[in-house]
Amino acid sequence: MLGIVDVDLYAPHLNFVFGQADIAAETAVISLCRLRQEFYRLPEDRELFLERMTKEAVHELGHLLGMGHCPDSKCVMHFSNSLADTDWKQAAFCTRCQPKLIE
Repeated sequence: MLGIVDVDLYAPHLNFVFGQADIAAETAVISLCRLRQEFYRLPEDRELFLERMTKEAVHELGHLLGMGHCPDSKCVMHFSNSLADTDWKQAAFCTRCQPKLIE
C-alpha cells in the first residue's frame, strides 16, 4: 500500500524525507510537499511536479518489493538526499536493479 500525503515528513536522524517505506508492514508513504516548486517560492511547474511524484512513488514501491538503494545516481532506487538528486535520476530501474523485479 502506498500513501500519498501533502505534509512534510521527517524520519529519525534526517532533516526530512520525500518518502518512507516499512517493508514489514508492506506500506509506504510519499510526501508531495517538497516536490512542488512552490515550496521553494518558485513558479509552479506541473510537469516537473508529476515527474518528481512518479519517481518517489516508484522508489518507495521498489523498497516494498525488497529493493535497497542503488549506487547508480540515474537509477530510481538511488537515495535522494536532495531534490537535485530526485531531478537527476530517472523514473526507471537501472540494468542492475531491473532484474530484481522478477526475482
